[in-house]
Amino acid sequence: MFDLKAMFYPNSVAVFGSAGEGKLANVLTGRLLDGGMKRVCIVNPKKESAREAKGYASLLDLPEPVDLVVVASPANTVKGILEDCGKTGVKAAVIISSGFSEAGNSAGERELVGIARQHGIRFIGPNCAGMVSTHARLVATLETAPPVGNISIISQSGAVGGSFMALSADDGVGIAKFVSYGNGGDLTVLELLRYLKEDPETKVVALYLETVPSGREFMGAVREVRSVKPVVIVKSGRTNTGQRAALSHTGSMAGADAVCDAALRQCGAIRVDTLQDLFDVCKGFATLPPVKGKKLLVITNSGGPGVMTTDKAEMDGLLIQETSDGVKAELKKFLPSFAGLRNPIDLTVEGTGEQYEQAIVTSLAENDAAVALYIGTPYLKAMPVARGVAAAAKRSAKPVAAVMQVGCDIGDSLKYLREEGIPCFASGERAVSVLAAMARERQSAKKEPCIAHVAPGSFKDGTKRLLEPEAMRLLRENGISVPKFAFAQDEEQTVKSCKEIGYPVVMKIVSPQIIHKSDCGGVVLNVRDEEGVRSTFKKLKMIGEGKDFKGVVSYPMLKGGKEVIIGLSRDPSFGPLVAFGMGGVYTEVLRDITFRVAPIEKNEALEMIQEIKMYPLMRGVRGEAPVDVDALAEAIAAFSRLPLLYPDIAEADLNPVFVYEKGILVADVRILGK
Repeated sequence: MFDLKAMFYPNSVAVFGSAGEGKLANVLTGRLLDGGMKRVCIVNPKKESAREAKGYASLLDLPEPVDLVVVASPANTVKGILEDCGKTGVKAAVIISSGFSEAGNSAGERELVGIARQHGIRFIGPNCAGMVSTHARLVATLETAPPVGNISIISQSGAVGGSFMALSADDGVGIAKFVSYGNGGDLTVLELLRYLKEDPETKVVALYLETVPSGREFMGAVREVRSVKPVVIVKSGRTNTGQRAALSHTGSMAGADAVCDAALRQCGAIRVDTLQDLFDVCKGFATLPPVKGKKLLVITNSGGPGVMTTDKAEMDGLLIQETSDGVKAELKKFLPSFAGLRNPIDLTVEGTGEQYEQAIVTSLAENDAAVALYIGTPYLKAMPVARGVAAAAKRSAKPVAAVMQVGCDIGDSLKYLREEGIPCFASGERAVSVLAAMARERQSAKKEPCIAHVAPGSFKDGTKRLLEPEAMRLLRENGISVPKFAFAQDEEQTVKSCKEIGYPVVMKIVSPQIIHKSDCGGVVLNVRDEEGVRSTFKKLKMIGEGKDFKGVVSYPMLKGGKEVIIGLSRDPSFGPLVAFGMGGVYTEVLRDITFRVAPIEKNEALEMIQEIKMYPLMRGVRGEAPVDVDALAEAIAAFSRLPLLYPDIAEADLNPVFVYEKGILVADVRILGK
């Protein structure tokens, strides 16, 4: 692991740039001093000082070396600054200056990297918004200075990171580290993630991304961090318009969102939609004990908010179970007769702090987490309830999220809860979203990634597409069920093979120049006798005239079963992907399909099957028998390994695949090479 102590824990800092009032270097110097950094100087040609930071003309003029430089001078000066860093032994730099790869000056950025490598310097940027390390009193950014805490955020956008820290400052939930890595010329999100994995001051990692670099390596880095602490991500560019915005902002296109979404789930990251969601979920991880299960208690003094919270909980996959008879009996000992005891537990407007405390503690005996709602009135005090909620959380040692609205002392009550380590949320629905995300994160921690240790082969040297008989043989050799089939190059061989297969049969043309056989009449169904085979062979041979006709492949007619599609493709960032969806009209009309980064194991394939909208059809409806989901999952997993076994596969489709009560059969296959 590389040493970034000089970057995150410097004893002295030099800022490069103009010391004039309002200039970036002047403001940065002030931020460093205000943050508590004692040894700060400023470097510019005029040797101008800024506040108590003395000015120097060059890094070489300093009386003693510094640990970190913060560069906010013109792009054409940065090269010389890094060279001076090499001469004076400075090992860390934050390059805020722009005018590099984001402006078309990739050569200039590569030159900076070369100089840094030569002298053992690590840097953030260029074109970044700086960094914060609160435990070291380092505020090297123009963004909001947050309180000290245990959330760290890496942001591709400085402004988004600044907004996150503003939320932190407003809410009193602190930050450990903030890094805006800008162009990522040297330190990338991958290295920063691995650094934060080992950082004892970081309890949860937040990420804002517009693009995902080196998709598989990124997944590996997230998995590494995820093994010891949660990773929560906002990935923008979900829509086509959003992707165009990301392109104009960063200079590289965001990946296909469905693929990215699947990849983030696979590596154990928690993906959220908005900046507020990102902050809320990180706040939950930073302040709450682990959510070990899905059973949620909702306790309220107002029916409507309690019901809305319950609705949201069920939509997010949490369980709102009715209070058991035993717990009801205990609740009745101290709650009034008009209180609702079923869950949500409704204490009504007369609920006291003591009743909140005892009801939460009693009910959490059979639940995993609680949301405590207090919707007060302007003339009543909220503090007694705040004290009751905090006491209950300590006694139960389980996650308790608070929602407190209205009260003559609501500000003091919220402050008290924050000081007691109880997170407060704007609504019950927001609190539920956080607890549900924490429950999912704990569940995903149990998943093991599929690691393929295979020897690369080749499915067919010197070709761009496998003929169907070859493709069927490849599937069969790799444990994927295919029907009995026979390939014949002349009419007599075809007659013989169809008789051996048994009528009725399906006959398909085989030609490397005909990809979509059905479109040209190259698939004939229900051929029932020898006469039909002969006439069909002649018809297919005529279709293949001038198109390198190779022969005919024949199969038995397949009946029944549900039609699904399994596909392979390659993503520019994540590499081989496996896709699954319902076949036939469902694929074309409903676009009911899901993705994973290949390869996957059977358990991940089962999740894919259960994700599609049409999954209930596979379980059986209106008296239909369920299909063999286990066999289908095994086929998906086996198919997902093919790009690792045969790296010259560019894309492949199994469409349709028939899934029966017992087993599956691939009815058609297409495999293309790179």
